[in-house]
Amino acid sequence: MTTPYIPTTAYIRVATACPVVSVADVASNVREITQLYAAAVAAGAALVVFPELAITGYSLGDLVQHDVLLHHAKQALMQLAQHTTTTTAMIVGLPLCVGNGLYNCAAILADGRICGIVPKQFLPSYGEFYEKRWYQTWHQPNTTVAFGDDLVPFGTQLLFTVAGVLVGIEICEDLWVNQSPSRMLVDQGALIIANPSASPELVAKASYRRNLVSMQSATLVCGYVYAGCDWTESSMDVVMSGHQLICSNGRIQAERQPFARDQRITSSDIDIEHLQFDRRRDSNRANHIGYQVVATTMTVPTSMPQPVVNAYPFLPSDEDQSARTARLQHILAIQAHGLAQRMRATRAPFLHLGLSGGLDSTLAFLVACQAATILGRQPADVLRTYTMPAAASSDRTQSNAVTLATLYGIANQVIPIGELVVGQLHALGHDGVSQDITYENVQARLRTSILFNKANQLGGFVLGTGDLSEIALGWCTFNGDHMSHYHVNAGVPKTLVRYLVQQVAHTQSNPAVTTVLVDILDTPVSPELTTTQAGEVSQKTEDIIGPYELHDFFLYHLVRWGDRPAKIALLAQQAFGDAYTPAVIAKWLHVFIKRFAGSQFKRSVMPDGPKVGSVALSPRGDWRMPSDLLNAAIWNDA
Repeated sequence: MTTPYIPTTAYIRVATACPVVSVADVASNVREITQLYAAAVAAGAALVVFPELAITGYSLGDLVQHDVLLHHAKQALMQLAQHTTTTTAMIVGLPLCVGNGLYNCAAILADGRICGIVPKQFLPSYGEFYEKRWYQTWHQPNTTVAFGDDLVPFGTQLLFTVAGVLVGIEICEDLWVNQSPSRMLVDQGALIIANPSASPELVAKASYRRNLVSMQSATLVCGYVYAGCDWTESSMDVVMSGHQLICSNGRIQAERQPFARDQRITSSDIDIEHLQFDRRRDSNRANHIGYQVVATTMTVPTSMPQPVVNAYPFLPSDEDQSARTARLQHILAIQAHGLAQRMRATRAPFLHLGLSGGLDSTLAFLVACQAATILGRQPADVLRTYTMPAAASSDRTQSNAVTLATLYGIANQVIPIGELVVGQLHALGHDGVSQDITYENVQARLRTSILFNKANQLGGFVLGTGDLSEIALGWCTFNGDHMSHYHVNAGVPKTLVRYLVQQVAHTQSNPAVTTVLVDILDTPVSPELTTTQAGEVSQKTEDIIGPYELHDFFLYHLVRWGDRPAKIALLAQQAFGDAYTPAVIAKWLHVFIKRFAGSQFKRSVMPDGPKVGSVALSPRGDWRMPSDLLNAAIWNDA
């Protein structure tokens, strides 16, 4: 199988560089910048951002006003421009005289030329900063500045195309003010903001800076490339740290930690299509066209995206156990409080739950117990559970269901449905032997019917168990397990269901509960609707429809980001490595898209349920789509 095609505009690889600084020694700084630029080219970056005033050093003091330094800086910029290639643009800072004023500037170099120069707009003159002593703020329209025979665009209303992507520039303090230039640059269409910076290191400032940059990228829905000065700047009164960040839409994708010594180049790929997708979804987003756009001929080298794609986008990271635990507990709290409110609103005396011994009904059971606690009630006073065995029900799942209910003090009722199934099949004229779709769905609908009738008989409402992955795939019986009064797992994909049950299992004070939950986790996922001739369960869901870890990956990228299938397939290859061949990924991706497109009629009438993450399929909220879509041609890559 050939590698799927991804347009070059899907990603842009950006980098930050942290050169060792020789204050006021322009020649040494140029040598260092040139070496790191070459490293950025080798890393495949389309854009590399150097720190504020990197050509001269930031901590110059009054030296910045001297003619010799300013002349050398200007000559250095022309020299650096000659090094730039058709693959990598460079943003580098220098002090520059324009007319009667001196400006703290960032220049973008590409195609062997100086493409444009942007002056800093907000000059700090508080605390350790004293920039207004030396520099002016540019308040005029764009102009041009002569560099030899070339007239270079100069001003604050400039944007630059790098590898087909609009890039805007703001400098250090510009980010920290309440009306940052990046806001207007983004309103004008910039997808990437570059910030050459010189931010002194103070206690707790790195954390603040990290939050500031990541949240700016989230607020503006952009990529943000922040390059701070190295600790080799003058330390007369302050110390720099070389803190550098690459963020996209609120996420830190790459970081050079403060005072890191060996890491001089930091790079990551920013998904441009994801940024554009989120901007299209927001109809309130400003859209102004008017800034001057300077084009470059930068091209994007073909390579796999950086960093490595997360194979499990719905799962909390394993790197920080405490953060992971907090995330899982928060998800359980969303589910439980949503259910508790529904119980308050309906004044429901009971919750009726079909407890099968499988993962989904187990999670619904655990959430129901937590909801009862939130309302100050005992689970045994609220929850009514039922196991409804038929011919294909295994002893393992039925035993686990009864044991779990008993451990929580709940008297589970066993209602065999075998005779009811035979009777209904007979009424339909079915031979009762063929284990076809009718045979399967009669069982599912009978169980649901019993639950609704029990709710009528005793009061209360039926608690649904199906998860987000099943809803996406349509792996549920219409008006069977598809239906309930409240769909408590509706926002939880299958891969996350397992983690949530594990979370409860590992935090239990009762070892018996832990034991039964662990056994439920170890049980193969199956609807248990058909058997072999030997009487064993013949259905293993993932053998039929494919691995849930793949389907959840497909779901996330299709719904959250609107990615095309070819791109999803390529990302899956990178995410899962050797676990699946490209042919296997393509096979199950085809199954996913076909089932997803053909199952909207089930989602269009699905019950209420709580949203817990960025992907949800409620027809009243996050996902509206025609139920009678004739085919999935919209997702063809041609």
